[in-house]
Amino acid sequence: MNENAKIGVLTVSDRASRGEYEDLSGPAIEAALRDYIASDCDYQRVIVPDEIPEIEAALRSFADRGFALVCSTGSTGPAPRDVMPEAMTAICDKLLPGFGELMRKVSLEQVPTAILSRQTAGIVGRTLVINLPGKPQSIRICLDAVFPAVPYCIDLAGGPYLEGNPDVVTVFRPKK
Repeated sequence: MNENAKIGVLTVSDRASRGEYEDLSGPAIEAALRDYIASDCDYQRVIVPDEIPEIEAALRSFADRGFALVCSTGSTGPAPRDVMPEAMTAICDKLLPGFGELMRKVSLEQVPTAILSRQTAGIVGRTLVINLPGKPQSIRICLDAVFPAVPYCIDLAGGPYLEGNPDVVTVFRPKK
């Protein structure tokens, strides 16, 4: 029997981790991914504070448990507590800066401060990790842009085959 692909959602937020406000970004990521992915998947959401060791531990835990994809939200700006890119750089086997470049490009069409975002993506083991903005309304804008390449990237990293939902997104895979 085949096991469902595992998808992780990591919210990085001091206030959400302390329960001071409801995490809206994590559920927004999960909702978008459930729309995009036709394959059966198991989803897990985790919330951690803006602390490099806790971010690294959460990402390593997802990768060690064989998650195909982890999308994080938050901690990508220029503020002193925004440390997601530093955590990513420390643990990724390969960085994929094109994801961040494209997300900033599409975000700049909406808001001029998107240039301040330090979003990126990378591979940890066989897990693709994508950093998304902290604002729920920006998540789908960014995922719409990069998701067509996500399943093939997961293929190349040695992860499970994810089928896209053709009613929502056109996934790109090279013709064989």
